[in-house]
Amino acid sequence: MEAVAPAKTPKFVRYLPYWAVFCADLKSTLQSWIYRAWVLLSFGASLGFLLYRFGAKQVGGFVQPAPETMSDILTWITLGSITLVIVLTAGTICSERGTMADSILSRGISRYQYFLGKLHARLAAVLGTFLVIAVLSLAGSFLLLHGESLTFSGSVVALLAVMSILAMVTTFGVSISAICHSTVLSIAIVWMILYTGGFILSLMPADYPSPDRMLQRLPDVLRGFYDLQTVSRLVSGALSMSLLAATTGMVFFSRSDV
Repeated sequence: MEAVAPAKTPKFVRYLPYWAVFCADLKSTLQSWIYRAWVLLSFGASLGFLLYRFGAKQVGGFVQPAPETMSDILTWITLGSITLVIVLTAGTICSERGTMADSILSRGISRYQYFLGKLHARLAAVLGTFLVIAVLSLAGSFLLLHGESLTFSGSVVALLAVMSILAMVTTFGVSISAICHSTVLSIAIVWMILYTGGFILSLMPADYPSPDRMLQRLPDVLRGFYDLQTVSRLVSGALSMSLLAATTGMVFFSRSDV
């Protein structure tokens, strides 16, 4: 008799469900009209402002230094993106309630993996898109305007500071969507948290790092004149708040009904 080879035990990939959720949510995010509208508005505003400044320089001789131009672009992108980012993230999980238990969570994926897959996909979409637009704007400022005053270290620090703010907004949106059962309610709660937090930070002493003060200091930061300790406090504070919000949302989602 021929010996029968023992059947191979299928290999279980622990992080495959997380990766599947990540890829699916990233694809759906990139295809959503809200995301495309945000990209179109951000990129169009940046390009239009650069061309306007370049035209004013060539025709009228009015020159705005590149740090001021980039500061305006980064500030407008940040402030203009907050609303669309909140709308893009506040319905991440709550919009799928009702069908989530039958179609997703019953297929061998934990709630922690589902939450993290959604969160990381939205972070990758928002931060990756902002980084591409910001780098292209920096390159345009350097080529079209007097970009000699722009420094590499200052540009990196400015981008890190703004990205930490957007990461906090994105994390709050996804976390609140895991707690609430309505997208509209999630958007309202995120707006209340951000405005209340911004108002409280504005009342703090002038040397205390806050998002609005950092945006006002972007021209000096882009020139390389910045206090690394202050910037580190802002970035670490934003990331700490993001971690707290993500942990709260993930624990609440793991114990709630879907």
